[in-house]
Amino acid sequence: MNQIEKNSLLIVAGTALFMIMFGIGSIPLLDPDEPVYAETAKEMLAAGDFLSPRIFGNFWYDKPPMYYWLVAVAQFLFGDSEFAARFPAALMACGTSVMMYVGITRLFNERAGFWSAMILTSCVEFFYMGKAAVTDTTLLFFMTGALLSFIHKRYWLMYVCMALATVTKGPIGIVFPGAIIFLYLVAMGQLREILRMHVIRGLLLYFLIASPWYYAMYTVHGMEFINTFLGFHNITRFTTAEHANRVTFWYYFPVIILGLFPWTGMLWQAAKASISESRIDDMRKLLFFHVWWIFVLLFFTICKTKLVSYILPLFPAMAVIIGWNIARMQSRLRHNTTFYGWAAGSGIMFVLLGVGWIIGAQYLPEADFSLVMLGVLTLLLGAAAVFALLYYRDIELASWLHVMIGAVTMCVAFAFVLPVIADRFSVKTMSSVYKEQCEQQTPIYVDKFLRPGFMYYAGKPGIEMIPQTGALTDALRDGSKKYLLVRGLEYRRVQKAGPLPNNVRTVKEISDIYLLEQN
Repeated sequence: MNQIEKNSLLIVAGTALFMIMFGIGSIPLLDPDEPVYAETAKEMLAAGDFLSPRIFGNFWYDKPPMYYWLVAVAQFLFGDSEFAARFPAALMACGTSVMMYVGITRLFNERAGFWSAMILTSCVEFFYMGKAAVTDTTLLFFMTGALLSFIHKRYWLMYVCMALATVTKGPIGIVFPGAIIFLYLVAMGQLREILRMHVIRGLLLYFLIASPWYYAMYTVHGMEFINTFLGFHNITRFTTAEHANRVTFWYYFPVIILGLFPWTGMLWQAAKASISESRIDDMRKLLFFHVWWIFVLLFFTICKTKLVSYILPLFPAMAVIIGWNIARMQSRLRHNTTFYGWAAGSGIMFVLLGVGWIIGAQYLPEADFSLVMLGVLTLLLGAAAVFALLYYRDIELASWLHVMIGAVTMCVAFAFVLPVIADRFSVKTMSSVYKEQCEQQTPIYVDKFLRPGFMYYAGKPGIEMIPQTGALTDALRDGSKKYLLVRGLEYRRVQKAGPLPNNVRTVKEISDIYLLEQN
C-alpha cells in the first residue's frame, strides 16, 4: 500500500482550510438558496423540532435534514451568523480534499493523490460551492466517500456513505453511486463482483441508517410529505424544467470550463493520456473515474431542471484524471520531453479568463479595479506557468503556478469583488433599511426570490409574490397601505404594462432591488 506522507497531508489540509474557510463569514447569504438553509435550521432550532424542516413557520419538504442539522449545531455553537450557516459545508469540502489525497494515494501513488487533491481544492466550482450554505458539498463528501470505498473494496463503508448521502439529498445518494458502480462493472465485465459486495446485508445496513427519518416524516405528515418530497422535488424536477431558459444540451459545458479553472486546459490531454499512456492496471482504475464523470454529466444534461451546483459531483473524478497525468509525467520525464499540449490548453484558458475578467469589469463598476487586477494577475501567472513548461520543462513549478492562480482567483473574488457587489445578490442591506425606516405593523409583500433572505435578515415572512404571474400588479391594484420588496426585473415589467398608482413611492433602491411603499 502506498504510504501517506505527513507533509503532503498537511499541505493538502492547510490549502483546503485556506481556500474554503477564507471569507465565509464576511459576505451576506446570497439569495435565494443560502438563506433557505440558514433560516430552516434557525426555525428548527427555535421550535426544538429536529424532525420536520420548516420555513416561514410552515413545514418544508424540499430536502432531507442532514444539512439543516449541521447548520443548527453550528448556530448553537457559534451563534446565528453567515459563518455558522456556511461552516458545515466548508468543513465537508475540506474533508473531501483530505479524503481525496488519502484515497487516491492508496489507489495509484502519493504524487497522484497529492495533485488530485490540490486540483480539486483549487478549482473554482469546488471552492465556490465549499463556501456556500447549501447541501452540495455535504452530498459530495458522502458520495465521494461511497465511490472511493467501492474502488478500494471497502463495501460496508460504501453502504454507510450512501445512506448518509440519502439523508443529505434524497434518493440520489444511492442512485448515483449505484449506477456508476454498476456501469463500471459492466464495462469491466466484472458483474460477478456484485456477489462479493454483501448486497443484501449492505442494503439492510443502508436502510437501517437512511430510512428512520423518512419513516418518521411519513408517520407525522403522511402522503403530503411523499408527494412533495419525492413527487415534486425529485421526479418533477427531473422531468420538468424549473428554469425554461436553461433547457439546452450544452448548458453544463461552460460550467465545466469555468468550474474546473485553472485546470481546464489540461483535461483533454489528461483524458487522452489515461487511455493511450496508462498501464493496464491504471487504465482499469481510471475507467472508473471516466464512468463517474460521464454519468453525472449525462444525467444532469438529460434532467430538465438545471443548476450550476448540480454537476459538482463530477469534479473529483476529473481532478483524479488530471492528477494522475501530472504524476505520470513527473515519473517519466525525459530530457527531450515537451509539454506543448498542456501549455497550449492552459495558455488558451488563461487568456480567455484573464481577458474575460478585464472585459467583465465594465459590467460591475463597483468592482472594476479588482476585476482588472484579477485579469492582469491571471495573464501574468498564466504566462509564467506556460514559460515553466516550455522553457524549463518544470512540471512541479507549472502545477504550483496553477494552484496559485486558483488561490489568487479565490482571494480577489472573496476579499474584493463579492463584498462590494453583494447587494446585487443579497437582501441583507435592504432588510436593515426596512427595519429602520418602515412601520413594522404594515403588511409587506415580498418577491418569492427575495423572501427567504428577507425572512432570515428581517425576521418577517412577508406575503409572497411569484414573479411573472401578475402578483405585483394585483398587490398594487387593491390600493391598501403596504410595503413591497421586489427585484428590478419584475418592477420594470410592471412599469411597461402601465404607470404605477400615484400613491406608490420608492423608499429605497439598492442594486436593482426596490423597497416600495403604497399609502
